[in-house]
Amino acid sequence: MPIAVTGGQKEFTLFAVWANNPRDKQNQYVGQVWKAIHQYKNLLSGTSAILAGDFNSNTIWDRPRRKGNHSNVVAYLEKKGIYSTYHHHFSQVQGREAHPTLYMYRHEDKPYHIDYCFASKDILDKLETVEVGAYKEWKQLSDHKPLIATFRD
Repeated sequence: MPIAVTGGQKEFTLFAVWANNPRDKQNQYVGQVWKAIHQYKNLLSGTSAILAGDFNSNTIWDRPRRKGNHSNVVAYLEKKGIYSTYHHHFSQVQGREAHPTLYMYRHEDKPYHIDYCFASKDILDKLETVEVGAYKEWKQLSDHKPLIATFRD
């Protein structure tokens, strides 16, 4: 869902993401993101944008013949000048993240990175820090851990 963020020093479009539609069997999870970034491609071209939330995806689950897989979403966004703040900040490779954002069923032995904050280059250039919440601090509240990106004015 695109939201115009205005009134501050920097105006941008925020895309709030929760990728889950069990009724769309062909495009569940990251397929929903794939459809959305194509639906809103004009809002992603040459404008300031942040896409943040639960993408429910990771490169480790890519199906090579599926066009709307995680790697293709990342590549499409990069062509639009939009990059993962986490991967940029920590110099990580997609699919080899050191900081999980989800512990499936709250089990510490089932860690995955499925939550993201992508930002257009003009916003990414102002990135100061990225943090991922700790398992022990958040396990009682959710199976997800917050991914917090901080930008300077």
